[in-house]
Amino acid sequence: MSKGFFGHPAGLSTLFFTEMWERFSYYGMRAILILFMTASVADKGLGIDPSNAGAIYGLYTAAVYLFTLPGGWLADNILGQRKAIWYGGILIMIGHLILAIPGSPGIFVVGLVFVATGTGLLKPNISTVVGDLYPEGGARRDQGFSIFYMGINLGSFLGQILVPLLADYNWHWGFGAAAIGMFFGLLQFRLTQGKLNDLGLKPKLKEETEEGKVVRKTNTVLTGILALALVGFLALLQYFKVIDVTTATGIAQAVGIIIVVITLFYFLYIMVAGGLDPVELKKVLVIFCLFIGAALFWSGFEQAGSSLNLFARDFTNRMIGTWEMPAGMLQSVNALVIIIFAPIVGWIWVKLAARNLNPNTPIKFGIGIILMGLGFVVMYFAAQYAAAGTKVGMGWLWFTFFLHSIGELTLSPVGLSATTKLSPKRYVGQMMGIWFVGASLGNLIAGLFAGGVDAENASQMPALFMSVVVFSVISGALFILFNPILKKWMGNVN
Repeated sequence: MSKGFFGHPAGLSTLFFTEMWERFSYYGMRAILILFMTASVADKGLGIDPSNAGAIYGLYTAAVYLFTLPGGWLADNILGQRKAIWYGGILIMIGHLILAIPGSPGIFVVGLVFVATGTGLLKPNISTVVGDLYPEGGARRDQGFSIFYMGINLGSFLGQILVPLLADYNWHWGFGAAAIGMFFGLLQFRLTQGKLNDLGLKPKLKEETEEGKVVRKTNTVLTGILALALVGFLALLQYFKVIDVTTATGIAQAVGIIIVVITLFYFLYIMVAGGLDPVELKKVLVIFCLFIGAALFWSGFEQAGSSLNLFARDFTNRMIGTWEMPAGMLQSVNALVIIIFAPIVGWIWVKLAARNLNPNTPIKFGIGIILMGLGFVVMYFAAQYAAAGTKVGMGWLWFTFFLHSIGELTLSPVGLSATTKLSPKRYVGQMMGIWFVGASLGNLIAGLFAGGVDAENASQMPALFMSVVVFSVISGALFILFNPILKKWMGNVN
């Protein structure tokens, strides 16, 4: 593989720009999604109430991460990574084109399904091919992923600037810009994929042993039993009016219950019948704790596109001179902070490690969750001004996004790395899937939370934001408090 992209394999440029344009389309569209749904019909929106709009937003963003599980399986067993990336990009582009055409809420949901399905195909598999560029592993592989990560944030930043700007004139121009962005990604992928040589062309399917067939058959039976039990459980909840699956909010709540139950069942099954030795068992317990921490963090962080986006629209003074900045553009702060501070945070960890002071994973998780909570401390005070009838300055949201972004840098890369290191070798792929499920659950919660941010009832917002503060600070403190135990269970994994 020739070197041709910042001293790395030339194929990295193909993947860098494909992911950059895909993230342009995803985050650009996400920046206007809930705003479009809650805008009145007179303003060319869908006129959906905040509660149901938040639930739809949560279901969509949760599906994006959940669909990475079947997307990875299809690539490994049938398509190969290259075809999965190509077809995934096509589905994403079609979805955005559907959203760009004015239509009914039903057609709108169809567009979201296309985007979520395509993202589930593309996102996990493009990262897999990045890893395949470096069969030797090591620090150079980490550097390659860092460059790739910069492409993600560059696309995110540009998308969250341009798409909301166009949507401010016409919602469907914004959705159309997302489609064009994905088209550029597909075009350059098709034209430059030769740089990848034969990487990702064939499925990674290996011959299955008799033992593997028995395990798969057992898992299929257990999955069927669990599915029936879940259906019965949800039916009971519906019967006793705990949830209402005839509404978007009720469906989102039901999906949340399903995700939690399946995850708990999976961990229980692995720990009881997964053939783990005592050391592996303790490491899997740590992964379970990291899953909970990740879900908590993303449930607050991902409110950037839901509750905080609505706050930016309804309660924030966005005037710069005579021009009013579109609300969705404020989300670009996150990507900008990541681009600027990712090298700085990485440098800090290296310097601390040289002095044997580098915090281990549970402490970094605790810090990340607490930083997310501190961001909502800022929003608590901003919400008090808003509840009193005063529009707040954009600096409140900027500072919140800054704290959340530093929290992301403290938690997300560390959690991803720790999961790969802690997982028993035969379960690495599944545990990585669980990491995405944690993000899915967090996104779903973030969407449901947005239902409480209502321009007609601003007085309830301070209490809503303070509930996030209390929950996150206590959770982060617990990670730090129980660090000695978790560190012991982790063994030699930092």
